[in-house]
Amino acid sequence: MSSGLLALLAFTPILLAGILLIGLRWPARRSMPIVFLVTAVIGLTAWDMTFNRILASTLQGLVITVGLLWIIFGAIFLLNTLKHSGGITAIRSGFTNISPDRRVQAIIIAWLFGCFIEGASGFGTPAAIAAPLLVAIGFPAMAAVMLGMMVQSTAVSFGAVGTPIIVGVTTGLDKASISERLEAAGSGWEEYLQLITSEVAIIHAIVGLFMPLLMVMMMTRFFGRNKSWREGLELFPFAIFAGLAFVVPYAITGVMLGPEFPSLLGGLTGLAIVTTAAKKGFLLPQTQWDFPDSKDWPAEWWGIIEMKLDDLTKKPMSSLRAWLPYVLVGIILVISRTVAPVKDAFTSVSLQFTEILGEIGVSASIAPLYLPGGILVMVVLATFFIHRMKWRELTEAARESGGVLISASFVLLFTVPMVRILINSGVNLADLPSMPIAMAAWVADSVSGVYPLMAPAVGGMGAFLAGSNTISNMMFSQFQFGVAESLGFSTALMVAAQAVGAAAGNMVAIHNVVAASATVGLLGKEGQTLRKTIWPCLYYLVFAGLLALAGTYFLSVTDPLQAGLESGLESGFGSGLAEDWS
Repeated sequence: MSSGLLALLAFTPILLAGILLIGLRWPARRSMPIVFLVTAVIGLTAWDMTFNRILASTLQGLVITVGLLWIIFGAIFLLNTLKHSGGITAIRSGFTNISPDRRVQAIIIAWLFGCFIEGASGFGTPAAIAAPLLVAIGFPAMAAVMLGMMVQSTAVSFGAVGTPIIVGVTTGLDKASISERLEAAGSGWEEYLQLITSEVAIIHAIVGLFMPLLMVMMMTRFFGRNKSWREGLELFPFAIFAGLAFVVPYAITGVMLGPEFPSLLGGLTGLAIVTTAAKKGFLLPQTQWDFPDSKDWPAEWWGIIEMKLDDLTKKPMSSLRAWLPYVLVGIILVISRTVAPVKDAFTSVSLQFTEILGEIGVSASIAPLYLPGGILVMVVLATFFIHRMKWRELTEAARESGGVLISASFVLLFTVPMVRILINSGVNLADLPSMPIAMAAWVADSVSGVYPLMAPAVGGMGAFLAGSNTISNMMFSQFQFGVAESLGFSTALMVAAQAVGAAAGNMVAIHNVVAASATVGLLGKEGQTLRKTIWPCLYYLVFAGLLALAGTYFLSVTDPLQAGLESGLESGFGSGLAEDWS
């Protein structure tokens, strides 16, 4: 079978999902079962996977789905708890006091608060937390999901305290053999990984600078009375200021300290700076922007989760007490991922499924306390006392949250197993590479010298499939390394482009859209969300590709594994970042 035909067959599930969800606008609950069956048939026939491996991959996907549903439940449960306690009303009032302009609110909640949550937790949590919070303060559900998906971009490569780099890149590369070669060149693995980290941080900082502006422009274009891009552009000075407030500390942290804290520190620093500036009206336009009156909203904007705040609030509450649950979420997420004894305690409760049905590499686990869902439920219990709630209020919040969870579960039961079949297809009787690798290899062979332009798209494809920057890096880092070496390009730069593209791919990852939609009761409209988020995703992939291309041909970016090893890292991209990319 030719490589082109192989790539086409591998691409078929993605193409089919796009046609059904975006082209025909089918809801995911109808589309994804069909896509799952087509994927299984391709795996059994064209890839000659055994039925046992297909079944094991499906079971693996179901275990992962349980973890995703746990996160969704925690996010919805916390939102509904705050709704019944009166906390959401106080939060809404607080944001009005900062600025009644919805564009400013979107930047503060979705961009800055979302980036902080991504840095602490990752794995789709920002959309699951930010989207319902936006709905609670009066945003249309579809606008909230779109913004929640867009924030899963710049911060993602350093999400979950650097997991996509520390785990994804490290396990995705052949560390042993690369380390030997690095030592022969007078360098080492830690220096090489830091070089990749620095390049990821700089590329993201350049591309991500414009994301707040793009977010508000898309919001005013798709959800404004006048359907105007210009109304978003009116916020240009403030949006760029908000972008700088995040990306400058983000990039400095990535270059100087490593992959663990760029998104965390960037988000916290940006929140402090931008919130203060917004209160003082710094760089804000004279005109304020709001959505049309809710009675004029199209049906597609609405979710099934309603916030009848005035009816539920029975006691005044300070902004500090209202925000305290979200502050606790951030604090516990950070501590549980950075303090070893606490992390050990949280991960001690775990369900392990190793080599399911005897299939090598097909394993999964659930750590209910360590997953963001467990932390969110802990915070809900704390909120019960902090907000002095009644027991019936908490039980009503739990009942409402369970109803939404049931709706989300059906789609994810097909989406995640489909992804696991694609990823696990590398073990087969036909001795073929996995379907994602087959697609990527054909792309590399086809574009050759301009491959740096395409490298982020390969990472984005992996994230689209897996819904995870980490998994995309695990699948494609070694492939990107090999292509770069065969073409004489910087291996570190290509792996960095992979990580950046994989972050961008989260904006269109199907099960991330489903998860975010579930938190605001917008299930069934995933295709409409994807039709919007595909544009910022393409912006990110193209811009990052152009930067990788410029780094390859115009800045002559090298690394320790290329010619001129005697100069080591001193001649590389990482040490000259400030000079080369400023």
